[in-house]
Amino acid sequence: MIKTDSLLRHTVFFKFKEGTTPEQIKKVEDAFSALPSKIEQIKGYEWGLNNSPEGLNKGFTHAFFLTFENEEDRAIYLPHPDHKAFGGVLTPYLEDVFVVDYWTQE
Repeated sequence: MIKTDSLLRHTVFFKFKEGTTPEQIKKVEDAFSALPSKIEQIKGYEWGLNNSPEGLNKGFTHAFFLTFENEEDRAIYLPHPDHKAFGGVLTPYLEDVFVVDYWTQE
């Protein structure tokens, strides 16, 4: 059962193609970071680079963490034109991606 004060987290992890330059990666980072100012349904946003010493990241270097209040807001975000435009920036450099969404629990 989902508690009424739960938040919907949308986590996205990127693995870039070999040979992707730092400038190209920065372009992707900047484009993703611009989405919260364009899509009001995003209630929280943060991102960072993997720095785990365990060596288990399987080449995934970037983690993005978005918060939505409900599934309806996520449903607006996913096909949103600005989200789709971001995909156009990302796709040429993307080797792999995985996404995990979950409701927060205590």
